[in-house]
Amino acid sequence: MFEKVIWGNTLEEWGIFLIILVSTLIITKLVSLFSKKVLKPFTTKTKNRFDDIIYYALESPILFGIMLLGIWIAIHQLETPEKFVKAIDDAYRILIVLNVTWIFTRLSSGLLDNYWGDRSDGHAKKMMPVVKRALLTVVWVIGIVTALSNVGINISALLGTLGIGGIAFALAAQDTVKNIFGAFTIFTDKPFSIGDTIRVDSFEGTIIDVGVRSTKLMDYDKRIVTLPNFKITDASIINISSEPMRRVVMKLGLTYDTTPEKMQEALDILRGIPKKVEFASKKADNIIANFSNYGDSALEISFIYFIEKKGNIRKVTSDMNMEILKAFNAAGLNFAFPSQTLYLQKEG
Repeated sequence: MFEKVIWGNTLEEWGIFLIILVSTLIITKLVSLFSKKVLKPFTTKTKNRFDDIIYYALESPILFGIMLLGIWIAIHQLETPEKFVKAIDDAYRILIVLNVTWIFTRLSSGLLDNYWGDRSDGHAKKMMPVVKRALLTVVWVIGIVTALSNVGINISALLGTLGIGGIAFALAAQDTVKNIFGAFTIFTDKPFSIGDTIRVDSFEGTIIDVGVRSTKLMDYDKRIVTLPNFKITDASIINISSEPMRRVVMKLGLTYDTTPEKMQEALDILRGIPKKVEFASKKADNIIANFSNYGDSALEISFIYFIEKKGNIRKVTSDMNMEILKAFNAAGLNFAFPSQTLYLQKEG
């Protein structure tokens, strides 16, 4: 019965094939259990983080490598056509290189997260996704090129065969290339980091992602705005998050029946208001209140104050306005509104 031939192989050879596959699954499961129950607890207990990185980098690729080896052995003990064997061998050469590349990507990712990402400066942590994405892209490109070269594909000849099509592709991809260089410029010049609030052209919002092609920011309406990197690098950028304090300029108008004494009282009240509001700067140099102009319908006051960086701009502004309204009402100071006075001459 075992000598019966099915698809060019005896039942005995097919049985060995299945035994090898099942054995591979069992070995893979045992190695996985050993790594999770023994190796992982051991590396977790040590103070050195490098062994945790090595464990993370090797765990899954090693399990995948065991599966590849078992399937390769199982297939090669069968009688198969020469072309099929060559195709299998070429596929395995590619998969082995890609598996090694996988190890390097996981190792690079772990090293970045545990060492560079733990730096004290906030920029390193915020730009981590950009750096990681760029590094892993480079590693995978090198791995794929190496894998193709490993099976006899001439990469230079392959690129050379593109000819005119390659030139057309390069022209079509020039914006993509500019965006990639734009991402590199953003990373090196550091005009902003992920999480910063910026204003670029007519857009203002919080940076949520910096990619290879584009940068995404969320505006105040919670909408995502996607901007090409090369346009950002060519534009004027205002990093709102980097400002030490936010300056607020107010124009107040009092009625024309306000006396000089009342005007002086209004100026004194305004200079004292920031001292009552949390996160408004208390420094005298940062509080300016002047009788600035005789307007068409009001005596105008210019009031300038500053909001500290840790303060919520909208809340502090609201608190300041409320304190001004309360103080002016209590002092009997009347805000002006657009008005016109007509003088009529009585005849006779």
